[in-house]
Order: sequence, then structure tokens, then C-alpha cells
Amino acid sequence: MTDLKTTGTGPVFAPGAFTADPRRAPGWQMVRAASGLELKMLLRNGEQLLLALIIPLAVLIGLTSVSIADLASPRIATVTPGVLALAIMSTAFTSQAITTGFDRRYGVLKRLAAAGVGRPLLIAGKCGAALVVIVGQWVVLGAVALIMGWHPHGNPAWLVLLVLLGAAAFIGLALLLGGTLRAEAVLALANLIWFAMILVGGVIIPLTKAPHWLRVIGELTPAGALSDGLHAVLQNGVGPAALSVLVLAGWVVVGWAGTVRWFQWQ
Repeated sequence: MTDLKTTGTGPVFAPGAFTADPRRAPGWQMVRAASGLELKMLLRNGEQLLLALIIPLAVLIGLTSVSIADLASPRIATVTPGVLALAIMSTAFTSQAITTGFDRRYGVLKRLAAAGVGRPLLIAGKCGAALVVIVGQWVVLGAVALIMGWHPHGNPAWLVLLVLLGAAAFIGLALLLGGTLRAEAVLALANLIWFAMILVGGVIIPLTKAPHWLRVIGELTPAGALSDGLHAVLQNGVGPAALSVLVLAGWVVVGWAGTVRWFQWQ
């Protein structure tokens, strides 16, 4: 060690070797640390891992291999965009809402706030962790789909836009739900809303044969807008409809505005 000196009485450290450095860490280091902490807590939760990866993977393989529903051929091309949307919903909405709700219940958020982790850093950490998980989900699901004969189309830039908008919309709604209600209510409502959005939004089975009013409602949900956008890019090779982008952007505003206004640490 360069700061260690040797004298007749033994080793002596150079003056200032253990001087405290009270300066704040750079912002990117704080975000990385917060994201790493959120990611560890997320991956240690077996139920959330099941929701995030195993269920979308089972849906992908099941709907492609078994003729449960009447889907356009090739089935893998119809199923995969919806499954990728399902993965984003599972990680960015349901998992984040439940984790936030129980962190509030057990005082984790209160202790983080006392330790200097403000709302912006907490949000940045949750967003960073969710994006890492989503990337991992897409890699696994995409690889399985390619093995099963999937041939994606479209501009990757549209995919990046849709993923960012979809993740932002669902995380905002998750924090709004998890930051305002009791943990038990969050657990029930998050799963109920997740299931309802899958059905109404036509995430797994497109609403092509549903009544017109139901299709309109589905297009206005964040799940429906994200699913429609991914189908347009990956299945049809075109850009997402303006309505899909505007609906996702609108839900981003709604979710984050509500979070800023009503989010509670405990």
C-alpha cells in the first residue's frame, strides 16, 4: 500500500489515510447502486420471478403449440408480440406495485428516505431495475420464439420507443397503486388489473372478433396500446399507429402525475 509507512514501532498510516469524505457520490453511481438494490430484491422474490418470466414463457409455448384459440398463421408471429407486451406488464406494473406496497408496509421506504434516498433516486432505481429485467425477458423469450420459427420484422427504433413508453406508463401506475394503498389491497388489485388488462387489451388473444366497443376500450388501455404497437412493428413490419403512441404517452402522464401527487413513504 502506498499510504503505509514502517517505523521502529510498527506500521504507521500516512496522515489523512482515513479522513472521511462527506461529498455526495456522483449521480450515476447513486442510480446504479439504487438499481442494483432494487434488482436484487426483485430477483430474490420467487413469485415475482414466476410472474416475470415463467408465465410469459408458458403462454408463448402453449399458444403456439396448442390450438386453444383461433389465431392467424403463423401462430408464433401472432403470439410473440403479445407475449413480449405481457412480459413488460408483469415486470413494470404487477411486480413493481406489489414490491412497493410491501416495502411501504414493512418500513423499507421510510428507512430509505431517512438514509437520504429521495423520491427521484427511488424512482430511478426502480426504473433501472425494471429495464434490466425487461431486457433479460426479451432476450429469453425472443430466443425461444426464434427457435420455434419466429421471424421478426420492423424498425428496432420503434421497439425501443414502445418499450420505454410502455415501461414508463406501467411503472408510473405501479408506483401510484403501491404508494397509496395498503399492501394487501395492492396485492389483490395489481393481479386483478393485470388479468383484466390482458383480457380487455387483447394482449394474448387479439380482439379481432370482439364487439367494436370492446376493441375501442382495449385500444385505450396501456396494455392494448402496447400490444397493438408491438404487433404493428414485429408482425406487420410497419410503425405503430399514432393512437398507440399517444395512448401510451397519455398513461405516462396520468401515472406519474398521480405518483408525484399522492405517493406516500409509509
